[in-house]
Amino acid sequence: MDHFSWTVYALFLADLAIRLGLSARIIMRRLPIGVSLAWLAVVMSFPFAGAALYLLFGGTRLGWRRAHRAKQIHGPYLQWLSELRTRYPAVDWSKLRPECQRLARLTEAAIAIPALTGNSLRLLAGADEFFPALIADIDAAQRTCHLEFYIWNAGGKADAVADALLRAAARGVSCRLLVDALGSHAFLRSEQAQRLRKGGVALRVALPIELLRLLFVRADVRLHRKIVVIDGELAYTGSLNLVDPAFFKQDAGVGQWVDAMVRLEGPSVEALAITFLEDWELESGQGVEQLRRIGDVHPLSSRDSTAVQVIPSGPATRGDPVSHIILSAIYAARRELVLTTPYFVPDEALLDALTTAARRGVAVTLIIPERIDSTSVRFASRAPQGDLLAAGVRVALFQDGLLHTKSISVDGEFSFFGSLNLDLRSMRLNFEITLAVYDAAFTAAVRTLQDSYIKQSRWLDQDTLNARSSLERFAENTARLLSPLL
Repeated sequence: MDHFSWTVYALFLADLAIRLGLSARIIMRRLPIGVSLAWLAVVMSFPFAGAALYLLFGGTRLGWRRAHRAKQIHGPYLQWLSELRTRYPAVDWSKLRPECQRLARLTEAAIAIPALTGNSLRLLAGADEFFPALIADIDAAQRTCHLEFYIWNAGGKADAVADALLRAAARGVSCRLLVDALGSHAFLRSEQAQRLRKGGVALRVALPIELLRLLFVRADVRLHRKIVVIDGELAYTGSLNLVDPAFFKQDAGVGQWVDAMVRLEGPSVEALAITFLEDWELESGQGVEQLRRIGDVHPLSSRDSTAVQVIPSGPATRGDPVSHIILSAIYAARRELVLTTPYFVPDEALLDALTTAARRGVAVTLIIPERIDSTSVRFASRAPQGDLLAAGVRVALFQDGLLHTKSISVDGEFSFFGSLNLDLRSMRLNFEITLAVYDAAFTAAVRTLQDSYIKQSRWLDQDTLNARSSLERFAENTARLLSPLL
């Protein structure tokens, strides 16, 4: 056998060994069946390339050092969060439907954060409401400004926030800014980032990406949370990144991004503040005891009567708790269920929950943008639309930009609001933040916002689905097979 033949034979054996080894690893990880089968298909179908794709994107690898540090610090923060139960009065569940208490109990068992009463919430419908409120609160800050975003994009109103932070730092306020390395990569190389650092703002990068680290770290595990905490007294969260829609992705062909945020005062601000500090410590290494002293987290007085449960989720959380929480909420619906999400790529469990709800008489409405900035997700999200329509789910296609708000309202009585998309990436991979709000008044505000989106939408109908070409349907069904990996 000549040298060339030996080389081919050696490559064949190496590829076979890699495929079999990775297949065994995938099986032993006990991932959801759809995810396991999708990765097995990729690994077994593409010589070497399938293995490379799995090694880059097939796990929730944070890197050995980061994963070890995350495990070390998570326990003390869980203990800190569990102290909230003894610090504040219990929620009076007798004023709410029984499903709310059951859902809150499930959530606390999964993430150790109780539902807390005494909160005041204000829904901010878009950047035009959010930015002036945020800048005013930063200008009024006396001790601390803590901000955490997936994307910070310079330009327009975002520059005004940067100026407000510089003013705060100049008068002695401790300003901490945490941004994701991938989502904010352009900002981190910008003059504005340098100006913030020079002006006294502590700027940290979450989940940094380096070429050599890609061998050990999964690059698409991202910090997708949006959290602002000021003086430990008030907070913001929701779907809006620190971007001015008029200056963001103008060449993407999807129109301006449409988002919403909530401004929160009361005891649940403390849970958001602790969540921010854990994320900050993972990147700064300052230590939980030091951050307890300097992090400006303290007991808060009641501001109103709204019960709120803060739900941080991500790859550091065991199991799949946020998915179970959302599924439980869907199955609890009796009359009406309205959902908004920009990226709808459901697994079988979520799709079954929605179609089952519609078939048992719940009025289910899904509001999604007609145009999104990801071709693969666009095809994957179309694949289940026929099943949804057949079950009686109404699908509204938002026309006036990329609807980016993530919200769920159930029977007009309780709701979810935050950064969580209805896709597997958000459910199982990214670090996300969600509020469960057990309150009819706030949920009514969410429903009003959702109705405004419906008015800017067109209804998907069967004729539109039937008009798609065979090639489009093939692409959609192919993307559906790969949806566990998107």
